[in-house]
Amino acid sequence: MLSFLLSPSSYVQPLNGRVTPMERTPAVTMGSEGLAKQAAVGLAAAAVLAGAGPASAGPFTRTEIASLTYEQIKGTGLANTCPIVEKGGVQEIKVTGKAKIDEFCLEPTSFAVLEEKLTKSGVVTEAVPTKVTTRQTYVLTGMEGDLTAAGGKLTFSETDGIDYAATTVQLPGGERVPFLFTVKSLVATTDTPSIAVGTKFAGGFTVPSYRTGLFLDPKGRGTTTGYDQAVALPAMQAGGDDQMFKENNKVFEVLKGSIEMKVTDVNSELGEFGGVFVHKQPSDTDLGSKAPKEVLLKGAFFATVQ
Repeated sequence: MLSFLLSPSSYVQPLNGRVTPMERTPAVTMGSEGLAKQAAVGLAAAAVLAGAGPASAGPFTRTEIASLTYEQIKGTGLANTCPIVEKGGVQEIKVTGKAKIDEFCLEPTSFAVLEEKLTKSGVVTEAVPTKVTTRQTYVLTGMEGDLTAAGGKLTFSETDGIDYAATTVQLPGGERVPFLFTVKSLVATTDTPSIAVGTKFAGGFTVPSYRTGLFLDPKGRGTTTGYDQAVALPAMQAGGDDQMFKENNKVFEVLKGSIEMKVTDVNSELGEFGGVFVHKQPSDTDLGSKAPKEVLLKGAFFATVQ
């Protein structure tokens, strides 16, 4: 289980590329708190567009993000973040029967690869910090699914949305590890009949192949199209290609991953809840030619209950 990693101190280290939260100061000269917030959002985005420095806006609530135009968001990195739960309201969402989770969003802020290390006490597995080498397109958002209450528990079943993102991270030694960040077909359950601060969702999901069936490697080999083996080695057709079997035999592998989410904020009036998560999944296998690495992600999540 991943619950030991869900403490607040284990996820608050953001990446350099992530939008850092802006400190909100109470506006004493504005007519209302809502106008003050909207003005702060607009000024932060305008400062970025004017070249005043790196993006410092966000994360914001859904209401604040909805008040921005495309031009205000463009180039700020705000599109690669999840909203935060708006303060106020009763901190418990009661679910009876069947409901729907909408706008489910996962924003990883820490990427690590689990590797074995030889020590005096033997071989131990440790999480090696990495840095993202792809652009800021790794946030999963717009996901939805059914939320069912039965037997004193809640079950969330993800069905649709932007639930995968091709991502690559780089280890300190320079090795790059590609993986398909995903929560496809997630089924997560709780031990409580309602969503409140401290509620934990835990479950598994499907990790499709990083490459599709039509992908061809540099030698022209693929799963559904291309050559069966490297053209430069025709003599191996009669046998003796055991060492090249994995390279020649392309496979679309579907693996499994797991996630745990802990709720830290709830607004029942708006149906919003959010918190932190720990996510573990395998990396790319290069269509079956190499063993996958275990990738460990930590970050924040947000969702709404309809």
